[in-house]
Amino acid sequence: MTTTAAAAIRYHYDVGNAFYRLWLDPSLSYSCAMPAGPDDTLEAAQNRKIDYHLRAIGLGPNADRARAVLDIGCGWGAVLRRLVSDHGVARAVGLTLSDEQAANLRTGADAGGVPGAEVHVRDWRDYTPAEPFDGIISIGAFEHFALPEDTPAEKIARYREFFTRTREWLRADGALSLQTIAYANMSREQASAFIQQEIFPAADLPTLAEIAAAAEGVLETRLVRNDRLDYAWTCEQWATRLRARRAEATELVGPEVVARFERYLRMSALGFRMGKICLYRLVFRPYPAAFGPRR
Repeated sequence: MTTTAAAAIRYHYDVGNAFYRLWLDPSLSYSCAMPAGPDDTLEAAQNRKIDYHLRAIGLGPNADRARAVLDIGCGWGAVLRRLVSDHGVARAVGLTLSDEQAANLRTGADAGGVPGAEVHVRDWRDYTPAEPFDGIISIGAFEHFALPEDTPAEKIARYREFFTRTREWLRADGALSLQTIAYANMSREQASAFIQQEIFPAADLPTLAEIAAAAEGVLETRLVRNDRLDYAWTCEQWATRLRARRAEATELVGPEVVARFERYLRMSALGFRMGKICLYRLVFRPYPAAFGPRR
């Protein structure tokens, strides 16, 4: 599973950092933003999304209580950068399966790196922290945890392993803030073969029922939001920006890759608008110590 997941991640994310810089916002946030309205800027909306997740684990203007934070699926380090620069988090750890992303994060600040952060090219299944965390954030990684051939029971088992491990890695008063795409008014069998094979191979989306079943008795679900229209807006912003830089993108990665990404962004925006797929933002906390996790 780990090898397959790593290969799939690299297939998509290691197209090249320069390509993504053309159409993502300056933080290189490659996940659903949180726009305040249709005329919001992509940069402001991505910052607002990061603020949301930081608040969910106890970081904010009046509540900087998290001193150790893990980012599972850290991407190009937008969350890590904010943890270190804005909140002075002493132990900011990021996990990624992308060599390109990790190489970028290990450069100096002027080159987009995050000095002070600890970055591992490692699957969460192969990671064991030396000390527990005050908070864990995972944005856009959960979609890659299950395989297309998994049965519903196998998917739930994979997700339950994730929740069990994050529960073990959290302090008693810690929190997990999770963001993931999920199936909504569409089944796995109805999903686009193009997206499954050409964009995110060896991956399958969860359903809300599968997430809930996997977390039951392990972590307490404190908040669930469905912000699918936020992701429709985000994909439309990305598509517009990529289209505007099409000539430069083509020089970097070739016309076939550019066409593939433009098609993927258009289809994704439509899927979110139609409610075929959705975007969940969930917050989990350990159960009170008196009860403990159910086995």
